[in-house]
Amino acid sequence: MGKSNSSRDWTQIYAIYGMDQWQTLLFLLCHAVLFSLLSIIFVFYFDSIFHFFQTLFPSPSAARFAAGFSGAVTSISSVCLFFAAANFLYSAGPLHYEMAQRMVGSVYDWSSVKLALDIGCGRGILLNSVATQLKKTGSSGRVVGLDRSKRTTLSTLRTANVEGVGEYVTCKEGDVRSLPFEDNYFDVVVSAVFVHTVGKEYGHRTVEAAAERMRVVGEMVRVLKPGGVGVVWDLLHVPEYVRRLQELKMEDIRVSERVTAFMVSSHMVSFRKPSQHVVGPGEVRLDWRC
Repeated sequence: MGKSNSSRDWTQIYAIYGMDQWQTLLFLLCHAVLFSLLSIIFVFYFDSIFHFFQTLFPSPSAARFAAGFSGAVTSISSVCLFFAAANFLYSAGPLHYEMAQRMVGSVYDWSSVKLALDIGCGRGILLNSVATQLKKTGSSGRVVGLDRSKRTTLSTLRTANVEGVGEYVTCKEGDVRSLPFEDNYFDVVVSAVFVHTVGKEYGHRTVEAAAERMRVVGEMVRVLKPGGVGVVWDLLHVPEYVRRLQELKMEDIRVSERVTAFMVSSHMVSFRKPSQHVVGPGEVRLDWRC
């Protein structure tokens, strides 16, 4: 992909795609501002706060330490909250767009792609990146965006039209744990920061949630054509996906370097479905160029 695409202005990204979970960003910013105000109060009214702590601690040195420690914790908390808000804002827009370009770039031959699938397409950043690549290669292929919400799919179609790739995009509502497609249907299957949300009603670290995520990985493999390529960028649980892909005998499994997104660890994993059944575990390669 060209440099101009991968470094697209973040204001354009937010103008077209908006932002998911803006309530989380607002929560972080409000608390960051609150702790900043408390820090200012500690600076200007330290003596009064010190006298208050003297009513709690008999020793003046202990009271001064408690007041100073409380002020330091408040200041550090405000900095951390502002940093978390900034990382969340960056991850939801510019980083998501950059990773979408990297995911598209990990598929070497788009000219032969007739059908692609984006699981959990959301606002359509990855979906439209795939459609843009199909358009650039002059392909007659199409990309299908699957999401759990019909309202989301309608919104995604609007962003595709804004990006000028509406004729390459189809959106469908469905259950990602039981994809409404036949076996061996797509040439490429992709998903960005979505699979980790499946099964969250059970709690992220429960056996039930892990089983639900593995169902999605299995469904990705099922609908992928032999020789087809799958690419997943997700948070926290990528090692689970790699183990499942090994069990399913996928080939050319590549795991990217760690990327901090939404204040946690994330990785991109790509794989290829073998043209014929292969016996034995698949090899995992750490490809820092992914």
